[in-house]
Amino acid sequence: MGWNGKIIGGAIGFVLGGPLWALLGLFVGHQLDSSGAAAAQPGPGAAARVQELFFPATFRVMGHIAKADGRVSEQEINAARAVMVALHLNSAQVRQAIAYYTEGKQQDFSLETALQELQPLLRAFPQLAQFFMEIQLQASLAGNGLGATPRARLLHAGRLLGLTGGDFARLEALMRWRMNGAPPAGGASAQAQTDQLQQAYTLLEVSSAAADEQVVKAYRRQMSRNHPDKLQANGLPESMLERAKERTQQIQAAYELIRSARGMR
Repeated sequence: MGWNGKIIGGAIGFVLGGPLWALLGLFVGHQLDSSGAAAAQPGPGAAARVQELFFPATFRVMGHIAKADGRVSEQEINAARAVMVALHLNSAQVRQAIAYYTEGKQQDFSLETALQELQPLLRAFPQLAQFFMEIQLQASLAGNGLGATPRARLLHAGRLLGLTGGDFARLEALMRWRMNGAPPAGGASAQAQTDQLQQAYTLLEVSSAAADEQVVKAYRRQMSRNHPDKLQANGLPESMLERAKERTQQIQAAYELIRSARGMR
């Protein structure tokens, strides 16, 4: 039997918090099925294996990143708990997540070993690798920020899962925009404005050297990919629509910032 993206997606969704997240997983799985991505054909029980691997790896890696600077702060613990809340984990799953997080903090923890079995699955399906990395970035940014050592560990994890430096930069820009909102209308330093503008270009996946027409095309492409109505039509559950709306608002804000900087009409 071939690899079935909907089964995998549903399994991951179920692990991350029950029927509603299973529906989200089915949506992700549908995208994997329709993408035509080439992948190895795992044997029987592959979906159960993904279900078994994804959840522990998520929180083990999160603990490993939090420990990167030598200690885990209260803020980092609160950030990890916020992720558990956002994923709608029940009390049993929270206890499991805390145990995995604690394992990741241990001195002898190996990132390569933790991702060894999950690695070929997520390399085959970049959407899942990006989802994994978004969770890690959310926890890191909400914790103690993203210093040099945590960033290096996250980049290494991303590379193990098949993500490029460009993929990481785009996901970081997206998460920063999501967490911080659009930049203030005034009062920001020149460097802050430059950084915000570069984040906007990264969010739209377009170069700052691109022509205006290319910027418009990139904006329209991102809006099409992330439009809530389109996602809902493809199976996104009602509970996730607000997050989808937030993403389109962030894309819109990024585009408006670039337009203003360029003097585009």
